Amino acid sequence: MPFIPNTNADRAAMLTTIGVESVADLFNDIPSSLLAHASLDLPPALSELELYQQADALAAQNDSGARMPSFLGAGCYDHFVPSIVRHVMMRGEFLTAYTPYQAEASQGTLQVIYEFQSLIAELTGMELANASLYDGASGLAEAVLMATAITGRNRVLIPPTVHPNYRRVVESYCQSLPIQIVDVGPAASQSAVDLASFLDDSTAALVVQQPNFFGIIEDMQPLAEAAHAKGALLIAVVNPMTLGLLKPPGEYDADIVVGEGQPLGIAMSLGGPGVGLFACKKKFARYAPGRIVGATTDAAGRRGFVLTLQTREQHIRREKATSNICTNQGLFALAAGTYLNAMGPSGLRQIANLCVQKTHYAAERIAALPGYSLAFDAPFFHEFVVRCPWPAREINAKLHEQGIIGGCDLGRDYPGMDDCMLLCVTEKRTKAEIDGLVAAMSVQR
Repeated sequence: MPFIPNTNADRAAMLTTIGVESVADLFNDIPSSLLAHASLDLPPALSELELYQQADALAAQNDSGARMPSFLGAGCYDHFVPSIVRHVMMRGEFLTAYTPYQAEASQGTLQVIYEFQSLIAELTGMELANASLYDGASGLAEAVLMATAITGRNRVLIPPTVHPNYRRVVESYCQSLPIQIVDVGPAASQSAVDLASFLDDSTAALVVQQPNFFGIIEDMQPLAEAAHAKGALLIAVVNPMTLGLLKPPGEYDADIVVGEGQPLGIAMSLGGPGVGLFACKKKFARYAPGRIVGATTDAAGRRGFVLTLQTREQHIRREKATSNICTNQGLFALAAGTYLNAMGPSGLRQIANLCVQKTHYAAERIAALPGYSLAFDAPFFHEFVVRCPWPAREINAKLHEQGIIGGCDLGRDYPGMDDCMLLCVTEKRTKAEIDGLVAAMSVQR
């Protein structure tokens, strides 16, 4: 339904109804001394055409992945988005990012969310998925709160191989709560098995990322067994795109699974917004944050959808609430569901294979350059860390001059890794673009 502004007659009727003569009368309570300085220093008005031209000129100042090949990942990935995703998202029936509060009147939206939940549960190998959260980072924070509520413990292990932004969000959530976030070793220690030594009888959860922030793939099964032996939960942070090839967390007995759904048909959009994925074992359903849509039948036997569980304080007794999160990314849950349906299992597997093959080609070419080497000797998916002959920020500046968006400068978050760059290669990158990156990185300082 297009936006139609109020007519002069509409405004006059509204003013008459509330008993004032003009819009200015609505501001009579503001002292005139303040109103005298309320004029805004705005440029002259523009026509619609002029406004579009100015907006386009401003947008052109951004060096986006649409204009330059991007090898920057670190949580936000440049994957191809099929046109069907945008066509479905832009339908007027769905074009809102907000959750319906009168949900039963929005059967189409509820069905979309139900199907999204089903797809995420199948993709992760978990028994239950919720109606999404804001993003992957807030999803992890909610998982930590949930784990402490389930176990009655307050100690959570988060290694530095978990995305640094995710760790910061968890720390922000927990700063006023009696929850201890334990730092479990330096970033250079990449063996996940070593994390088991930090577990004790007061540990609520062990958080692992697969692949981890450095792109490394590890065996999660021993960690799950070690955590459960101590009565702790295993929280897995996953990239959903990797699940086209890698073992889903349900198969290595993860208790809670979170992740960022942006790779599933959502554009990078200068870093957001995305959609938070959240799944868990069925026995933890009443501790799960947010909402869960269920299928049912009405009095006439017709299939319908309802909000089945809502575990925030507005809907249940406050002392039993595990979260105050109040909504979900409905529009992007629709995008992710549309993408997964369009791709199907074979399509998702094919994209994952392309990412792996192109990434390993790039890694081999770069590691062969003088002064460059792979920082870790471990299997990786579509991201890898390169140790560079000079600071990564300087190399990125040189790449930018040649029209290439480089990798993530790890020195910003990890002391002592100023010469390390996290590079990402998705299915969109061509051989010519990868060869161009290698040629640009071969230039001496």
